[in-house]
Amino acid sequence: MRRFLLSVAVLALTGPAFAQDRTQTLADIRQELTVLNVEIQNLKRELSTTGAPTTQTVSGSVLSRVDAIEAQMVRLTSQTEELQNRIDRVVADGTNRVGDLEFRLVELEGGDLSKLGQTSTLGGGAMPTATLVAPAAETQPSTAPELAVGEQSDFGRASEALASGDFQGAANKFTAFLEAYPGSPLTAEAQLKRGEALEGMIDRTGAARAYLEAFSVAPSGDFAPEALYRLGNMLGQLNQTQEACVTLTEVGMRFPTSPAVQKAEEARARIGCQ
Repeated sequence: MRRFLLSVAVLALTGPAFAQDRTQTLADIRQELTVLNVEIQNLKRELSTTGAPTTQTVSGSVLSRVDAIEAQMVRLTSQTEELQNRIDRVVADGTNRVGDLEFRLVELEGGDLSKLGQTSTLGGGAMPTATLVAPAAETQPSTAPELAVGEQSDFGRASEALASGDFQGAANKFTAFLEAYPGSPLTAEAQLKRGEALEGMIDRTGAARAYLEAFSVAPSGDFAPEALYRLGNMLGQLNQTQEACVTLTEVGMRFPTSPAVQKAEEARARIGCQ
């Protein structure tokens, strides 16, 4: 474009001289027209694309293309950092859960807890640090859980069956939900409600296992205090008094501000814990 403007400026400045220059030949005029035509063709080529358009095509000047590339790099870097943060959280949470399960297995089998070593990190390597790089504002994940298509509706139907007193139907629906959506953000709540359904069916052993699963999936989650209390309560009903008392005591130790603490203390009193 700059060359074209220079050409126009040259013509504007030389126009009067050209009008007065009677010695200029027709060949000279044709040569100037040829030069101008070449300039115009060059400009057209600069305005034309070089191939089929793609979703990443960036047009404009060199500076605008550089800016667009930098913006894409920032976006990809932000997404990479977000994925790294999520992986670190999964590794840390999974390692903690494995350690908790190892502790409980040794405890139930009557082993020596002092010989438990440090749980190996999932995937190997060092445990992710607690300080994580926050993702960019435009890619910040939503606080709401990410659910698959139909996941919320399936969970809702199972919850409605439980609320209506259809314990068998609710237990079946929650079991189907857990099989269809492994690793769902609603897993802990689904296991807790499945335990309630089994408890309503007087299946105390199945209910205790469901409550244990609900706690193990998210030992620090929102449903952990209630799951731990219900597990202790079921153990008491199964005449596992010692295990029940230990479990109910854990509710107050782990979650001192939870409303489940009061229910756990009442259950301890009923069972006769010391």
